[in-house]
Amino acid sequence: MNKKKKLSISVATMVLLCLCLCITSFALAYAVLKVDDNCFQTGGIGIDFNHGEPVITADEFLFEPGMTVEKSFYIQNNGTWAVYYKLYFNQVEGNLGHVLHVTILNEDGEVLLSGKPADLTKGNTPAIKSVLKVDQRQNLKIRFHFPETAGNSMQSGSLTFELSAIAVQTKNNKGMEFE
Repeated sequence: MNKKKKLSISVATMVLLCLCLCITSFALAYAVLKVDDNCFQTGGIGIDFNHGEPVITADEFLFEPGMTVEKSFYIQNNGTWAVYYKLYFNQVEGNLGHVLHVTILNEDGEVLLSGKPADLTKGNTPAIKSVLKVDQRQNLKIRFHFPETAGNSMQSGSLTFELSAIAVQTKNNKGMEFE
């Protein structure tokens, strides 16, 4: 009988421990799964910037004072959330970077960005005010103008650059922070 009593106590203890484990596990799972006002959602940023093609190619134009060239390009949001975006010039080299005046316009003709390529760097340009929604394509134009006041001495000048874009999600980013 002594063995039966020990066995009964052991079984009862195991049942009680299993019951406590089940209750604790349920309480922990419930606490983890039910956290009020904390909804997390992740997404991806994907930008198609002119299908990776340059907007203007080397030796495409021989600029002279008074000349204006306009080229079309686009930016499209292929990500999973609406984004703010910024256009800027990267790796600007050559003395025409301080001479040519560049204007970027949207399809309605509104000026989005204006200045000299050497000044329109990532750190100096503001974000574009309009939001680019998921799957939205924004057709843009870039206008290069060689001012008449630059004179003939600048005609032998050069300019190389990368026109670049960066994007950040709008969710939880009201200040349009890009860092």
